[in-house]
Formats: sequence, C-alpha cells, structure tokens
Amino acid sequence: MPQTVLLTGITGFIAKRIALDLLNAGHTVRGSLRSAGRADEVRDALRPQLSDPAALERLSFVELDLTRDEGWGAALQGTDALLHTASPFPMTQPKDENAIIRPAVDGTLRALRAAQAAGVTRVVLTSSVVAIEAVEVGGRPYTPEDWSDLAHPKSSPYYKSKTLAERAAWEFVGDHPEMKLTTINPALVLGAPMDGNFGTSLQLIERIFNGSDPMVPDIGFAVVDVADVSAMHVAALERPETAGNRYIAAASSVTMVEIARHLKATYPDRKIPTRVAPKPVLRLLSLFDSTIKTILPGIGITPHFDASASTRDLGVTFTPWQKATERAAEAIAAK
Repeated sequence: MPQTVLLTGITGFIAKRIALDLLNAGHTVRGSLRSAGRADEVRDALRPQLSDPAALERLSFVELDLTRDEGWGAALQGTDALLHTASPFPMTQPKDENAIIRPAVDGTLRALRAAQAAGVTRVVLTSSVVAIEAVEVGGRPYTPEDWSDLAHPKSSPYYKSKTLAERAAWEFVGDHPEMKLTTINPALVLGAPMDGNFGTSLQLIERIFNGSDPMVPDIGFAVVDVADVSAMHVAALERPETAGNRYIAAASSVTMVEIARHLKATYPDRKIPTRVAPKPVLRLLSLFDSTIKTILPGIGITPHFDASASTRDLGVTFTPWQKATERAAEAIAAK
C-alpha cells in the first residue's frame, strides 16, 4: 500500500537513493533539507532515473535542522512513517567529540518525539555497523545482537555518535511501546551515487583512486552497495513485521589493499597505490593527519558480519564488493 514518508537528510548519498526507490515503488516522499536551496539538486538527481517522470509530483520538501525544534511537527503531519537518515558523517574527527555526538543523539530523539506527537508510530532509522563492531567477540562474525563499547580503542567520536544515537532510539521506543522501530546498520557504503554531490561517503575510494597517498593502510571493513542499503530501508518500511529488529547491511569484508589492487587492475593506467603502509609510518603520519589517526586502532583488523537476517527478512541479495567498488570509481572518474 502506498505510504507518505518523511525522509530526513534527503540530500545525503543514501537518502537520495532511498527517495528514488520510494517514488518508484509508488510512495509519496516529503524530504527534509537544511536549506531549501538544495531542492532542485534532489529533483535533478532523481528525474533521469525515475521509472515515471510524473512521480516527481509525489515529492515535496521541508526545511528541518537536527539541532532545532522548529518545523518537525508540521513536517510529520499527514505522514505514515519516518525514515530518519540524517546524521553527521565527518571524514575527519572533530576536536570536541560532542560536536558530532550531540547532533546525532539529540536529532534522533527530536525526530522520534515529533513523530510520536504527530501520531506517526512507524520509524526506520539509518544507524551503522560502527554501533556494532567496537567490541571484542572472540573472532566470530558480528551480529545484530552486538553493541559497540564506548571505551573500546576503535570508539572514535563517530562510533560514539552512531552508538549513542541508536541506543537512544531503542530506549525511546522501549518507553513508548506504540512506536515501531527498525534500524538498518550499513557497513562502508559504496556503489553509484545519484549525482556528483556524494559528500564524504566515497572519499575513501576517491583517495585511493586519485593516488592521494603513496601507500595503503592494512585496514579492513565490510562493504555494501548503496542500492542494497536503500532496498533494505524500503523493504523494512513495507514489512511491519521487521519492527523491533536491527539489520546489518554488509555484503562481505575486504581490506583497503584488496580494494586498491582491484581498482589498479580495473584502471591500469591510473597511478593507484597498492603497497602496504607500515604501521610505524602510519603512526608518524597520524601526528599530522587526523584521518590516519582515526584508523590506527583498526590496522591489521578485518571485521566480519553476519547479515543473514537481512536476506531472510528483507529479501536483499547483496551486490559483490567488487561491483560496488567499480560503481563508485566510475562516478569518481566522471566527476
């Protein structure tokens, strides 16, 4: 049944794809923006890829800010569900961790409170595997039952922001059982962006693809295609029985070295680094580069995830990491 959805952060890499898939599925989308001036950017990104160009008539916009109460109540009036994707996602970590933690936590609670006040009980929240993987699990794959430990060495301000925001959401619905929450926890999201405004999401691939560094750190992570992440959000919305669950969005795990070598094989004429950066060198560089400092605790580690529930309950068949990487690189090459 078609629904009217408030989709927060619609200019984001993931949210733009969700907007496309919602419209193509017949739903009505009310997208939140921090600035109304970006509405045409979203329309222009969606228009060429809509199965029916008339679907743009089911797209509207509202101005909302994660740090302000104004507008949230009106934005949720007449909607059936809240898809909350908006959250700070920095490439480098701020000096004051609360600069990222507070907007994430307070913004999530602000959206949930406004939804409850408007009588909107169905919520799908975009979280992250970083709310799962900063904890010792004895070498087994991480599952949706795992939660990151804020005292873990990997718990950067970004890890903390996603963990605390998701915990706050589950605590809120625990206190208000009429609220029905599903969370989607993506790994590193690659794939093809809807346009050239993909922000920080593809900067890792861009950095390798452009040869920004002479060597590549030995760090691993799980990868997922943005199309699969979007499909999971839409499926969760359309399947109320998924309420109460967390779903990991991850195809498979890979190292940065493997990604670099795959890109080098795909683009042999580009100067793509494939040598592994020694850890002592990274420690030295981290004194001058906050991005490198952030990844140091993960050197030599490749986390693995059990996303079988996502396939079982949401029907997603994950795109191989190689294809997701190639799609990201194609977009960067065309930028």
